[in-house]
Amino acid sequence: MDTTTLASTSSFLGPNFYALSQSPQQPKQLLICSGGIDKYFQFARCFRDEDGRKDRQPEFTQVDMEMAFVSWGARKPDDSWRIGGSEVRDVVEALVRATWKTALGVVLPEQFPVMTYREAMNRFGSDKPDTRFDLEIRHIPVSGSDPVQVQDFLIIPAKGSDDSALMSAFRAADVDMATSDETGSSDPAVTRFVLDDRTLAEWQSKTVSAGAAAPQGGSTALGRHRLRLLDIAQKKFHLALPNSPHFLWITEFPLFTNEADTDSIAAPGAWSSSHHPFTAPMYEDIPHLRAGNYAEVRGQHYDLVLNGTEVAGGSVRIHDADLQEWIMRYVLQLSQVQISSFSHLLHALRCGAPPHGGIAIGFDRLMAILCGSKSIRDVIAFPKIGNGTDPVFKSPAPISDDILKVYGLSNRRA
Repeated sequence: MDTTTLASTSSFLGPNFYALSQSPQQPKQLLICSGGIDKYFQFARCFRDEDGRKDRQPEFTQVDMEMAFVSWGARKPDDSWRIGGSEVRDVVEALVRATWKTALGVVLPEQFPVMTYREAMNRFGSDKPDTRFDLEIRHIPVSGSDPVQVQDFLIIPAKGSDDSALMSAFRAADVDMATSDETGSSDPAVTRFVLDDRTLAEWQSKTVSAGAAAPQGGSTALGRHRLRLLDIAQKKFHLALPNSPHFLWITEFPLFTNEADTDSIAAPGAWSSSHHPFTAPMYEDIPHLRAGNYAEVRGQHYDLVLNGTEVAGGSVRIHDADLQEWIMRYVLQLSQVQISSFSHLLHALRCGAPPHGGIAIGFDRLMAILCGSKSIRDVIAFPKIGNGTDPVFKSPAPISDDILKVYGLSNRRA
């Protein structure tokens, strides 16, 4: 993304507009559907309306892959990878193993562990958990509740019961968070309680609300609290986590997200796609889909996580045109005009598409990790700064009225 200049070639403006591609999702599916190519990859330049966090910027590069004839379920009954796309997993793991061995001299395991979204959210309160440190969320039944309800806790052992460097730093961070206005928890869903012989009876008599029946979104209140404690422990109390790479696959995400209480442009109805509308449901959950139990439908979506950072994400795609259109019309509640904008993809699926799936690896993020950098801007030539602007080319920039007139456009000024 640049700004218009008086260069020798014409700038690409006009009264009709292009949307900058978030990713080459539809083109790569069409490429596989064509039957001429069964495997594809490219370094894809992508544009997305992102915030200014250190691991994100509006303009970025991803290693994009797509593959025909992927599986649609677990290869064997006892496999922890219970979705399709295991062939994509094999390719990515081989690529990552070769990269780490060549660049860092680190030998990674033949297979990376797999954890479902529900387990990750229940144990760590995050869909991209950092598994280098324990401090897992505990689930304790509420005394006297009928039916039995469960409350979630982060338990930091008292001094003397666990004096490891990890827990000592977390105890100090907990006290610091409780006494400092600067770092105190502002989340009303998290309550701190010091439990000892004197306060045990008081705690048992408290009315405790039940935890959520099912995890939603990318994190929970306790999951965010866990990471705040880690941040304080590292910055103020010199906690050092191991540098060894902890790769982890997260699978079986919810296929849909309830948007009933939001004004999301991407969700005309009550439900939106958690990943994107082309992600296939797990075949076991298709009865839930047809019955309208959309909250119970899991997707064949997989993310690769490294030390608490998502480095890749992908899914098995819907290769049946009728199922794809049914989800667009009845679940996502797209209008006929909106569905028509996908007519090229639906036509390709109707011509006979193989089961296919793919993944995108965040190239900038991966390079930052390999270089030991905290920000992806350190590994990008001419990066955008926090507010999305380019300080070198001064873009985005206003265009003069004379140039706008050539294209039949005008500025609307208050």
